Amino acid sequence: MAAKILIVEDEPAVLEMISFVLDQVGFETLKAKDAREARKQVALALPDLIIMDWMLPGTSGLELTRELKGDPQSSGIPVIVLTARGEEDDKVRGLECGAEDYVIKPFSPRELIARIKVILRRITPHVFEETVEADGLHVDPASRRAHVNGVEVDLGPTEFRLLHFFLTHRNKVYSRSSLLDQVWGTNVFIEERTVDVHIRRLRKALEPHAADGMVQTVRGAGYRFSERSTGT
Repeated sequence: MAAKILIVEDEPAVLEMISFVLDQVGFETLKAKDAREARKQVALALPDLIIMDWMLPGTSGLELTRELKGDPQSSGIPVIVLTARGEEDDKVRGLECGAEDYVIKPFSPRELIARIKVILRRITPHVFEETVEADGLHVDPASRRAHVNGVEVDLGPTEFRLLHFFLTHRNKVYSRSSLLDQVWGTNVFIEERTVDVHIRRLRKALEPHAADGMVQTVRGAGYRFSERSTGT
């Protein structure tokens, strides 16, 4: 599953160069030339990472980063800030707005790709289809199999996607609408109660392995995955 990367850059030549480089190594790229277009792309596609130019027309890249980090829907998206500013105070400002990394122009495409991969492997390991685990529960997206203490769990395709999403986004609360966007996709129009149905199926599959309590209901908010199996 290719990672979706949103490039927010108002200089067309730089935008196309970054897009070309990322396309060449297998990333799926989205483009925006200002904050308005970036907000629209985030709402529609919810990218795995954002490359954000500091100097954007109107709302600056730092202001937009701070805005996105303050929104529960987009707060978990890692951001790399691009800028020609190389002073220490500028770097601190870039990181204090919530960005995960800071790259100074001009930059090497290889360096940018390396930094992207480091962040994605740390924050969103699901995009590399790596095995994830928690408290005896192992999920392997490559083989589409899940095990608890070595015993395979019988899961349907949707329940597998739900479990994989929860394991790669543990300890955060997700509303039903957010789970629909993240697991089913933004272009799928189904009722939110569908999420409840599949949550029940997921818990039923985990119950024989004493792992159903990891999928917790947060009253009035949604669902959360936690290694502490004390939820309801």
